[in-house]
Amino acid sequence: MQAVFLDYATMGDGLDLSELESLFTGLTYYDVSDDHDIPGRIRGAEFVFTNKVRLTDTLIAGAPKLRYIGLTATGTDNIDLLAARRNNVAVANIRAYCTESVVEHVIGALLMLTHNLHRYDAAVKAGAWQRADQFCMLNYPIRQVAGMTLGIIGYGNLGQGVAAAARALGMTVIVSARPGSDDVPAGRVALDEMLATADAITLHCPLTEQTQNLVDSAFLDSMRPGAILINTARGALVDAGALADALQRGQIAAAAVDVLATEPPVHGNPLLDYRGDNLIITPHIAWATDRARQNAIDQLVEAVRAFIAGERRNRVD
Repeated sequence: MQAVFLDYATMGDGLDLSELESLFTGLTYYDVSDDHDIPGRIRGAEFVFTNKVRLTDTLIAGAPKLRYIGLTATGTDNIDLLAARRNNVAVANIRAYCTESVVEHVIGALLMLTHNLHRYDAAVKAGAWQRADQFCMLNYPIRQVAGMTLGIIGYGNLGQGVAAAARALGMTVIVSARPGSDDVPAGRVALDEMLATADAITLHCPLTEQTQNLVDSAFLDSMRPGAILINTARGALVDAGALADALQRGQIAAAAVDVLATEPPVHGNPLLDYRGDNLIITPHIAWATDRARQNAIDQLVEAVRAFIAGERRNRVD
């Protein structure tokens, strides 16, 4: 059996691939596959693995031996699922592989911003502690998260994991009703109530027509003064210009974003131009601990083994 991995560079170094490689006669890794590379690379393959490469109807139809597409991601929007079904190609994703990684990232960002660790680090490196009159410096506020209220938008595996960690820190957790819905189920709160109540809000909802630019000027103006926004979900959930403006005006205290609407942001983004020290930007790494990345490969292996044995595992077709 012949297999190709079209964008292996998205997985990073240091992973154990021996179990995956043992399944195939040949497995070819490509760090990057541009659009013009893909047809030739998949034409003779029975198994194709990818994280973000887009596989269209034309590409799938042009690979007559293709039997299986394995995603090292949860999202399937880069695969034409109708075309896969029409051509009898199985499609499988991976699930709940990076929950701990994302939870740790969210809590780490929250603690960095509430304790102003980045500002204190910069001050010490600039020589401020060396010139201080006292043994400690209290130049920036240090806010205790115990007793704060954390608002969560999106309550799947990731939202529930963050909730558990936040409660362990002594935070009160409130969960928003589904954005765009007038229904407020038991145990949830209306979005307006969350905005008026939460000291910090973290996003874990999917990107849909209802959630695109969910965090706009009105959303930000409705948040509590001094509140913090964290986004590790999808960049287009947030109006970047509105967030930069809210940070500049001090409408909210701080934000941490791990995702932008276009990645990599080759055409720029208002948040990249923002120079205040109340914004942390990371390059889509919340998911990417070494353990989470190995989990992704391990799930890929198990799903392929199941397919070879005639079983369904993590199938989305």
